[in-house]
Amino acid sequence: MRKTILFLAPLALLALQQNAFADPPKVNAGRIVNADGMTLYMFDKDTTPGVSACTGGCMSYWPAATASATDKPSGDWTLIPTADGKQQWAYKGHPLYRYAADKQAGDAKGDGFKDMWHAAKP
Repeated sequence: MRKTILFLAPLALLALQQNAFADPPKVNAGRIVNADGMTLYMFDKDTTPGVSACTGGCMSYWPAATASATDKPSGDWTLIPTADGKQQWAYKGHPLYRYAADKQAGDAKGDGFKDMWHAAKP
C-alpha cells in the first residue's frame, strides 16, 4: 500500500500542476479567446507595441490575459510584462485583456466599449 501511494503521489501532483496552467490564446469563430473560450480584447490606447496602457482602475474591469510560467511565445503570440510582475499575452504586439462583465464563453459585452475596446481578431 505504501509503495502504491509513493508511486501515485508524484503522478497526482503532476496532473494538478498541468491542470493549473492555462493554455495560450487561440482563434475561435474569428475571435481570439482564452483556453476557456472567453473573448479577449485589444485596447486602442495601447499604441506602443508590447506595452499596456491599461493601469490602475482600468485593470479591475479589463484584467490582463495572463500566461502561466510554462507558456512560451510563438509566432504572432508574444508575452509582455505586467505591472505586477506576471506575463500577459499579446498578439502581434497588442496586449490582450479579458472583460470582467463577460461571464461565460462566447460573451463579448466589451466589444466596442467606449469605442476603445474591441474583440481581438487575427
